[in-house]
Amino acid sequence: MDTENLKKSEESSRTSESVKPDDPEYKVPAKKKKRKKKGWIIFLVILILAAAGGTGYYFMERQKPVNTVKTFLGDVQKLNFDGMKAQLQSNDMSALDHADITNDAYTAFFQNVNQKMSFDIKKTSFSLANGTANITAKIRYIDGSDIYKETITEFLKQIVSTAFSGEELTEEQTQQKLAALLEEKAGTLEDKFAETEITYPLIKAGGQWKIVALDAETVKFMSANFTNVQDEINQSLVEMKTADSQQTQTDQSADSSSTIDMSNDKFTIHYKQHRVAKDVSGASCLLVYYDYSNNGTTASSAMVDVNLHAYQNGQALTAAIPESNDDAIDQFMAEVQPGQAVTVCQAFALADETDVTLEAGEAFSFGGGTVTSQIIKVK
Repeated sequence: MDTENLKKSEESSRTSESVKPDDPEYKVPAKKKKRKKKGWIIFLVILILAAAGGTGYYFMERQKPVNTVKTFLGDVQKLNFDGMKAQLQSNDMSALDHADITNDAYTAFFQNVNQKMSFDIKKTSFSLANGTANITAKIRYIDGSDIYKETITEFLKQIVSTAFSGEELTEEQTQQKLAALLEEKAGTLEDKFAETEITYPLIKAGGQWKIVALDAETVKFMSANFTNVQDEINQSLVEMKTADSQQTQTDQSADSSSTIDMSNDKFTIHYKQHRVAKDVSGASCLLVYYDYSNNGTTASSAMVDVNLHAYQNGQALTAAIPESNDDAIDQFMAEVQPGQAVTVCQAFALADETDVTLEAGEAFSFGGGTVTSQIIKVK
């Protein structure tokens, strides 16, 4: 038994010495193979993790300016001015200085309007090297033009009544009345939406992404397409007292067959007659009579709804006070209930005896509205 084991050991030793690692018959020990395979797996895992880490970092950096814009527009929805300011590189909110949106009297109205705003990020461009980005947002917001129009019309009706009662409103009372009307009309009128796309430029400063500045387009949609209610009221009051000099050429397009008759959802007017009389100073004046019907849903008057001008030789005629009392002149200022009609009269100081062109339209209409005209003979 000992002799046989000794022979096997010698044969095994000779075989190991005769086969070298570079021989085809040489076999790597099992443990060495496992170590080599495991090394390749670890290398591949490290490579994949490195690539994923680079991609993840780039993706995260791209999301930061997007998140800034989302935060900014979220603060717009909440009317959070401090939050908006924090997202601006300039910290400058002066673009809101002339907008009623910052007036405490209108806070409740604009909060209600802006909370209905929604947005989607539509496009992004990003430069990591320069630390700049452009984020485009599509914004759906309340278009308040109908609300403002109804508010102004109702406000003018109320101040006419206030003026006749001898009461004068302070600036604070005026703002409170306007604010109450804005909230009332916003609650009764159906929401009207508009859309806009705004590209916000951003810059990376101090390790944070900031919107460069507050732009006028953002202020506009925050204000529901209207920046200053008080300015519009003041402009409307000026138009109520004075003729628009830019429309003095209308007598060139009018003819003897045209008429000032017109009808819309607020009122209907129908020319009846005219006559020449004397004013309180003894000068000649023209009295124009027409039927006025209230087609609206609330009490109104011809003074509030109708914009009637008279022209001679391209020049606007001023209002006159007739020498004799006339009930129709009082009816011009009187409130008329929905569905009712009255005959009203307006008086104009005549310059001479040439033909007069009458021009009628809707008072305080946005964008001008429909205008009708008619030529009448003075003599």
